[in-house]
Amino acid sequence: MTGTPGRVFISHLSAVAVFDPGGDQVGRLRDVVVAMRTAGQPPRVLGLVVEVTTRRRIFLPMTRVTSVETGEVITTGLVNLRRFEQRPTETLVLAEMLDRRVTLTETGELVTVLDVAMSAGRGRDWFISKLFVQKQKPGGGSALRRRRGATLTVDWHAVTGFERPEDQQGAANLLATFEQLRPADLANVLHNLSPKRRAEVASALDDDRLADVLEELPEDDQVEILGQLREERAADVLEAMDPDDAADLISELPEETAERLLDLMEPDEAEDVRRLLTYSDDTAGGMMTTEPIVVEPDATIAEVLAMVRNPDLSPALAGQVYVTRPPTETPTGKYLGVVHFQRLLRDPPFTLVGAVVDTDLQPLRPDTPLAEVAGFLAAYNLVAAPVVDEDDHLLGAVTVDDVLDHLLPQDWREGSVHGDARVAAPTAVRSRVHGT
Repeated sequence: MTGTPGRVFISHLSAVAVFDPGGDQVGRLRDVVVAMRTAGQPPRVLGLVVEVTTRRRIFLPMTRVTSVETGEVITTGLVNLRRFEQRPTETLVLAEMLDRRVTLTETGELVTVLDVAMSAGRGRDWFISKLFVQKQKPGGGSALRRRRGATLTVDWHAVTGFERPEDQQGAANLLATFEQLRPADLANVLHNLSPKRRAEVASALDDDRLADVLEELPEDDQVEILGQLREERAADVLEAMDPDDAADLISELPEETAERLLDLMEPDEAEDVRRLLTYSDDTAGGMMTTEPIVVEPDATIAEVLAMVRNPDLSPALAGQVYVTRPPTETPTGKYLGVVHFQRLLRDPPFTLVGAVVDTDLQPLRPDTPLAEVAGFLAAYNLVAAPVVDEDDHLLGAVTVDDVLDHLLPQDWREGSVHGDARVAAPTAVRSRVHGT
């Protein structure tokens, strides 16, 4: 595999083996799935098409890829074996981008794409960064006899020709326009679309993006959108949501539908949601997330800060770390205390968190009512609070944003405060929304 560290030429990935963390082969890579973007921005890599041993081709999100190295790809081990189905807004690199004729922006020359490179960005994000192209050497004769010209590597923005037709007014164009919106703002736009166009856009969003948007929508919109997805995909989207938000949404579904979706989810993800469904939604147990940052007391501050840097964590969850005996998956071993983010910044990186843990803050019980949870956060100026059972096992954490969701009126997402979010959207977005 060629390229500088963090950059991979995709043709070199064709047919490489894909392994789980234990070294067992999952399958072989057959293609890379990307999403085109507007304004010359490089396409984002969504995931990989992997052919498993049954010759079925499945989709492996980049969020479940831990390493891309010479001759192999390593995954987290969580692989969904449902058959891959390409969506209208997705492009396959090997199948659709290689051998494509594009134009060099600077000179206007036509070139042929021989290879495409993807580069690692922040977190686990990857983007298309470079194109390896070949010029057509001038001269007569048939195409078969015509000599090839020079090859060169150029940046993505140095060529044109991959764009979709400008007159295409489908969900793909809307998605490209909406890409820079925050989930809350995109949720507001979706809410104001016609039901048909809302379904088109929701269907074209990738699972993680749709999950983020669903968490910001009113419950009736959530139920409507989820009900229009294939059940297999609906289960994938629920897995991508925060467990507490997924539980809230599932609780609004008919019992038979909810049970089918839970059965289709990964067992570990479904177990967290089922546990949350046992609590009333206006209690600490019903509002908590089951995925806070949890470490053992012998972890170093340097190790914990690396976990806090995870860009997928909300600011509230990244604000403090919970220290327990093993296991650290909820429900954990005995809860020992909490370490606040500011304390992590004040002490040397080699310090063990067990030496700086705050044991004075009393945790909440899962049956603590909403009013008491809100008062607890306000009294101690907290953005999150631990929730433990009667045996002092950490069950999860309640964050201030979830408390606010329950304290505000049910229709607050449709009120003037949230509605003003569309002012921040580009003019093109507003005109297209009102035109649908």
